[in-house]
Amino acid sequence: MGKQKALMDKLVRTFQIRHMLLRQALAECLGTLILVMFGCGAVAQLVLSGGSHGMVLIVNFAFCFTATLGIGEGGHLNPAVTFTLCLLGREPLRTFPVLFLFRTLGAFLGSWIIFGMYFDALWDNGKGTLIVVGENATTGIFATYPSKHLTLVNGFFDQLYGLISCISWVHDGQDTHDQGSRAFNSGYAVNPARDLGPCIFTALAGWGSEVFTAYFYWFFVPIFAPFIGAVVGMMVYQLMLGYHVEGKAREKREEEEKEEQEEIMQLTFNIRNSFKSTK
Repeated sequence: MGKQKALMDKLVRTFQIRHMLLRQALAECLGTLILVMFGCGAVAQLVLSGGSHGMVLIVNFAFCFTATLGIGEGGHLNPAVTFTLCLLGREPLRTFPVLFLFRTLGAFLGSWIIFGMYFDALWDNGKGTLIVVGENATTGIFATYPSKHLTLVNGFFDQLYGLISCISWVHDGQDTHDQGSRAFNSGYAVNPARDLGPCIFTALAGWGSEVFTAYFYWFFVPIFAPFIGAVVGMMVYQLMLGYHVEGKAREKREEEEKEEQEEIMQLTFNIRNSFKSTK
């Protein structure tokens, strides 16, 4: 037991990362990996089985459950949310590119795991071909693509709708991740890293560069629209509620500080008087 404890202590000291931002980035990377692994894994099971194994409700549950796990551990897994936090001054601006990179890496690795798990089924589904668009297309397992009825404009608005989730998380400490209600249009995005990582992976894994050009360059919509939606959501919330609540909290804090200062002054005055009386 003594040797094992000493060995474990040595391993802890060797591998412990003391840089706070890097530790946060690794945690966000792992959280995004789990989000994609569980969520896209549920999609893969549904699509590749032709609906015989799984249902849309299971996919909704998989994404929402894993997102909730990440939030419960103090993360939020979403670069759009980090961006608004930086604008509000709640996070240093330098955290944004670092966390964006590591979340994208996590989504990439999550896609790689699902690709390995369903490798044979993917090839069997496409009869020896990895298809981007059309019948038996499988890129939608990993990244989000529009339904046949969805235009770019409507799809852009669909992603902007994610501002509701941003508002809830940034200001109330929660994240509704309202993905299930919009999955019919274009899947489960509202998170640039969750979409960018799988897109890069599928391009490298055999689907090719078509993943970036399909559906009139749809690739750009789930990457950029969530940022705009997040900023708009932040502005709406702050103007309608946030500034007023923060102002009330600030007034209360200033009043408490004033009372504390008066108590200190009174205590100083009493000490001086008692010192004079002893003379």
